Amino acid sequence: MVNRISLNGTSYHGAGAISAIVPEIKSRGFSKAFVASDPDLIKFGVTAKVTDILDAEGLPYEVYSDIKPNPTIANVQNGVKAFRASGADYIIAIGGGSSMDTSKAIGIIITNPEFEDVRSLEGTAATKNPCVPIIAVPTTAGTAAEVTINYVITDPEKERKFVCVDPHDMPVIAVIDPDMMSSMPAGLTAATGMDALTHAIEGYITKAAWEMTDMFHLEAIRLISENLRGAVANTKEGREGMALGQYIAGMGFSNVGLGIDHSMAHTLSAHYDTPHGMACAQLLPISMEFNRDYTGEKYREIARAMGVAGVDEMTQEEYRDAAIAAVRKLSSDVGIPEKNERIREEDLNQLAADALNDACCPGNPREATADQVIEMFRQLM
Repeated sequence: MVNRISLNGTSYHGAGAISAIVPEIKSRGFSKAFVASDPDLIKFGVTAKVTDILDAEGLPYEVYSDIKPNPTIANVQNGVKAFRASGADYIIAIGGGSSMDTSKAIGIIITNPEFEDVRSLEGTAATKNPCVPIIAVPTTAGTAAEVTINYVITDPEKERKFVCVDPHDMPVIAVIDPDMMSSMPAGLTAATGMDALTHAIEGYITKAAWEMTDMFHLEAIRLISENLRGAVANTKEGREGMALGQYIAGMGFSNVGLGIDHSMAHTLSAHYDTPHGMACAQLLPISMEFNRDYTGEKYREIARAMGVAGVDEMTQEEYRDAAIAAVRKLSSDVGIPEKNERIREEDLNQLAADALNDACCPGNPREATADQVIEMFRQLM
């Protein structure tokens, strides 16, 4: 079997890493930036941490902010028009998964205009050209979109999210600066951090997992477990640990896929606009319970990475229980609510159908039926 790994050509890590942006722009001969960032980041001065550097160097740019928390087809299409009108030749994506995903879709369509309808990008579209060069600057420690070959777009008309998987969308440069994440409120830090843990755990147990991605995922689980509580409390060490942990998780899951948790989370976001990280966090212990008998000895290593003592003396049932309990404890400690009050009984059949049709579903280690997915959704109600 042949396994492929796709990663950024260049990435910078650590406090102050955004100082590397200008030298990279100049060395690559870029002329004008299309800065994609959501309205709140602009309002609260987070985007300015980067644009101020561009201003100081006299580097031209244009800001695009028509980006929603769950970016839509219209956000992408408007962005394509704005990019073409701007005269830009590269993108600086500043934000969480929403800014990154919007930027990837815009960049792909600019260089592959035959996919301009956006919907045709779903799945593994046969694009021929790398997207517009992207410098990705995350402001959340969660999605790892800066190092993945994935992006997710919402289709409001059909009330669904669709996943796009394309090595051509990979940002050429990722700048992971924990200082860019320091203004995240506690609730967002918790939800995005649990999303990162979901990436690491689902990537570790997915059908396509192998030795190299296992290495990434176990280290990510360890880092996230050790640092998420501190990040929520806004400690320097917590922010730095989460910035690294979520990126390492992205290095893994981007190359092997995810599972039923993400399939269901995408569905909740599409139907109820539930924040993606929150949906993933709430579903993680439920999906782990569903998958427990299909994971061999992997829950032992998850429990070990999460700091559970004495796992080698535990029975299989005990270490599986311990892994799930550790996830529940971390989730509770950072304030994730257990229930989603938006879910309605009359929606369950459609929610299950959408989840089973999601691109992440086939990677799950256990096949799921509609009734089983409905029961998992019910556990959130």
